[in-house]
Amino acid sequence: MITVLAAAAAGIAAYMVVVWALSLPLRDASIADVFWGPGFAFVAIVAAFVSPPSSRATLLVVLTSVWGLRLALHIGSRWRKKKEEDRRYQAMRANWGERFPVVSLFTVFLLQGALLWAVSLPVQAGAALGAERPLGLLDLAGVLVFAVGLTFETVGDAQLSRFLSDPASRGRVMQTGLWRYTRHPNYFGDALVWWGLGLIGAAPGAWWTLLGPALMTFLLVRVSGVSLLEKDIAGRRPEYVAYIRRTSAFLPLPPARDP
Repeated sequence: MITVLAAAAAGIAAYMVVVWALSLPLRDASIADVFWGPGFAFVAIVAAFVSPPSSRATLLVVLTSVWGLRLALHIGSRWRKKKEEDRRYQAMRANWGERFPVVSLFTVFLLQGALLWAVSLPVQAGAALGAERPLGLLDLAGVLVFAVGLTFETVGDAQLSRFLSDPASRGRVMQTGLWRYTRHPNYFGDALVWWGLGLIGAAPGAWWTLLGPALMTFLLVRVSGVSLLEKDIAGRRPEYVAYIRRTSAFLPLPPARDP
């Protein structure tokens, strides 16, 4: 187990340094977000490579790769269209000036690498201990939760993309489809994906690895997801104030009636 954790940590560090190096000529740290999803697939492959062969390790590689590739394509598409660095990184670049390239290695890329390692604990443990117990009902439950989450975030992202591509939607707020029941169906789906992977990783007995999906959920709700996105959105889109009153922030719930 220690070997897998160490190999994953070393692999992630090397992976994020390479991504950081790619960001330098582009002058765009947003590339870290594009490579976030594939980083998990990379961890799954590394963990499977240094672990005894098992169906569970293979399953985790497949599921994590499907999720990571979809996320990379989605974020990568938005990144190409924007043609500018994310506002978060622009603010950091302005604050650090000429030192930002070096500072970003630690505050953006290696920090994301550390989070990636922690969130992916179920993938690492599932591979390391996968041969000790055959696939069973808990693994099946994990696959089902993963599938629901992947479907939820994929549909939510597609609905939002169609909405934003319509010129009539400029300045408006998406409030139909899955977005009628939660203000962030993509984040909710993302959390479900990792709870599904968490169940598969815990199936051989490594229940402590559920710290990974718990951390991912915390990040999505309190750090880089809901809280960060909604920090100033009401000022840019006045409709959002009423939308907040009616619609659950994270868990899908029936919309409240307007007073």
